[in-house]
Amino acid sequence: MALFGAFMRGTFGLPNPDKQAIDRVKELARSALRGSPDMAFAVNEIACNDPGCPGLETVILVMEPGQKTRALKVPKPLDEVVEQDILAALKG
Repeated sequence: MALFGAFMRGTFGLPNPDKQAIDRVKELARSALRGSPDMAFAVNEIACNDPGCPGLETVILVMEPGQKTRALKVPKPLDEVVEQDILAALKG
């Protein structure tokens, strides 16, 4: 029986994503969303073992005071994310 799931990098032998790459994606997200200073972001790279997944994907949580947290999913590794990917995730 095969087990499927998604795991954050840094577990199960995958290296932790680079803090500079995380900070870069946070700034790209702030720029794409024209975010205010009180907007917060959490960025994780997820390794998905499900055959329907892209392998590694980047998940950006957007947190604004008084608003429901939004999750933006970019179907590529953290190091490859550009602002256009974030804009596309906003539309999808």
